[in-house]
Amino acid sequence: MSRSIVHMDLDTFFISCVRLENPQLNGIPLIVGGGERGVVASCSYEARYYGVRSAMPIRMAMQLCPQAKIVKGDMELFSKKSHEVTQIIEENSPLVEKASIDEFYLDITGMDKFYGCYKWTNELIHTITKETGLPISFALSVNKTVSKIATGEGKPNGNLEIPQNMVKPFLNPLSIRKIPMVGEVTFNLLSRLGIRNIEKLSETPAEVLQSMIGKNGLELWKKANGIDNNPVEPYTERKSLSTEHTYLQDTIDIKKVESLILGMVEKLAYQARKEQWLVSTMVVKIRYANFDTENLQRKIAYTSCDHILSKLAIELFNKLYNRRMRIRLVGISFTGLVRGTYQINMFEDTEEMVALYQALDKMKKRYGFDAVGRANSILKQQKVLSTPFQSAAEETQNKIPISPP
Repeated sequence: MSRSIVHMDLDTFFISCVRLENPQLNGIPLIVGGGERGVVASCSYEARYYGVRSAMPIRMAMQLCPQAKIVKGDMELFSKKSHEVTQIIEENSPLVEKASIDEFYLDITGMDKFYGCYKWTNELIHTITKETGLPISFALSVNKTVSKIATGEGKPNGNLEIPQNMVKPFLNPLSIRKIPMVGEVTFNLLSRLGIRNIEKLSETPAEVLQSMIGKNGLELWKKANGIDNNPVEPYTERKSLSTEHTYLQDTIDIKKVESLILGMVEKLAYQARKEQWLVSTMVVKIRYANFDTENLQRKIAYTSCDHILSKLAIELFNKLYNRRMRIRLVGISFTGLVRGTYQINMFEDTEEMVALYQALDKMKKRYGFDAVGRANSILKQQKVLSTPFQSAAEETQNKIPISPP
């Protein structure tokens, strides 16, 4: 039986939230970001007309569209509105995957027997817009890849249906850029070989693609041919990211405990970014020498930035640790996870901070987590270094100091 998979995407989500709070911003070129030295977190369609795009330096965006208005992002507002939409979808849908703060997959296979998948989805969309005030696009098709591509093609306020017999005619003329897994490097490689649209890609033998781009070649061939058997997975499947450390000897050295906590947070935050998770709740745990265990948690705006999470972890620890007894164990947990790739705080950070995060993650991915780290964090068997960011290979022949912005 053919599946019925819906992809929903809130249209210019950050922009829509800001305009709900201030309707006077409707109709004008609008940029959500972090000031002149920051980057564009989101932009309105009016600004996109002039070539403004997400992740573009704001100074460049203002050169393209000098009449645009810059508004600082409010992650508390964005998180609140995302939760509202999520709650409505979960209350009405049999199986939901929250792919990011503003993106959802629904598996409504079999609903045609009772109601009609397209009609049901359309009514759910109207309910979301009516109750939250947010515009949302959707596409209904046979799998996640086709429905996601179709949503992008239908924006804004799109409501496409691509049945099985229309999958190939729909995909064939589109640029290979439309396939979610095609990045800039893959696009340039395939373009040099004359493969620029999905039809041409689908006709390329899978073994040729594998020899060109490795293990992802077969997956790319499948997507180009409209094949995607990936299931819709409930977004609560991954409940938490956590780590604990038990001391061999109970300690009362708070400075060392705080350094350990910072290292634990840094490692978990990198894991979150690597696996494309966003965190909405942090839990700090301590166990005293007498085995009494206490926890303290706090909800936060979705993030995966360790410089934000580290500050919160220390605040929670300082509130939690009030007995002045020796500590046996400390633990950190990130919960309330959703899929997302907002790896940096675009509303606060400068271009330099964005570039620094990207460079750090690239080095860690290539050389291992311990290749580079923060001086005020300390992991098991790792020294505290003397500069804000410095290579862990300081004592080897390769010395790579990295200065913060």
